[in-house]
Amino acid sequence: MWIEIDAHISQVTGEKFHSSQRLSVSGGCINQGYALTDGKITYFVKLNQASHGEMFAAEMLGLQQMHNTNTIRVPQPLCWGTTANSSYIVLEWLEMADGNSKSWQKMGRNLAAMHKISSNQGFGWNMNNTIGSTPQINTWKSDWIEFYIQHRLSYQFQLAKQKGGKFALQDQLLAAIPKILANYQVQPSLVHGDLWGGNAGFTVDGEPVIFDPATYFGDREVDIAMTELFGGFPPSFYQGYQEIFPLDQGYEKRKTLYNLYHVLNHFNLFGGGYASQANQMIERILQSV
Repeated sequence: MWIEIDAHISQVTGEKFHSSQRLSVSGGCINQGYALTDGKITYFVKLNQASHGEMFAAEMLGLQQMHNTNTIRVPQPLCWGTTANSSYIVLEWLEMADGNSKSWQKMGRNLAAMHKISSNQGFGWNMNNTIGSTPQINTWKSDWIEFYIQHRLSYQFQLAKQKGGKFALQDQLLAAIPKILANYQVQPSLVHGDLWGGNAGFTVDGEPVIFDPATYFGDREVDIAMTELFGGFPPSFYQGYQEIFPLDQGYEKRKTLYNLYHVLNHFNLFGGGYASQANQMIERILQSV
């Protein structure tokens, strides 16, 4: 496998690469990660089963699309592929460090600049991808409400039913979404799609970096809402974002609706108490209608 990956790197870069060391590093919740080096240059390699090749293909496309905006830094992807037993993606290696108030503010500004990148095709993306290891459907829709109901919440509810999840107010919630999002003009924005604290960081020079995307064109608020879901980002991040692209009135009511998608996905991935959390969120959303 490593011989094939070395050969692929050599082919893409045009420089002979022969890895002399492969160090296990964190690759996220669902992948194995390795620092691959020949003593002169290091790459980050993520591995999974061979059947997950399309997941890495989508990740590479998403990273490349975000990289091409020249707004916020991402690990530049080199290549992806499959071997007999594994799939892999090779990325630029970045030395990471903690951020400070100034660097978090810059991350907010840079993300806001990326969110200004739009699409004339509407809401969706050119291929389906994954949120964690869950399929994420990105078929283009001209209407955001239809997209969010059909491709986000309804799909997660269907998966949850197969896993024994019980959401008594599911139908009532889905019926209320057009009212919740009424009089709110949504422009398609290029979003990261899975923007929690574990998918954001800083280089040793303080440059903000986002990674492990679930990219598509959607309401920019889905990214901002998720930054608040698992501990939240520092206040300076939101200050920086608001300087460049102020949030619209009503965000505080919409963010719970958008974060419900991720909590349902966590139930589908991990089970446990996420069903109870999702039901509490559904009740809170309906009480606000």
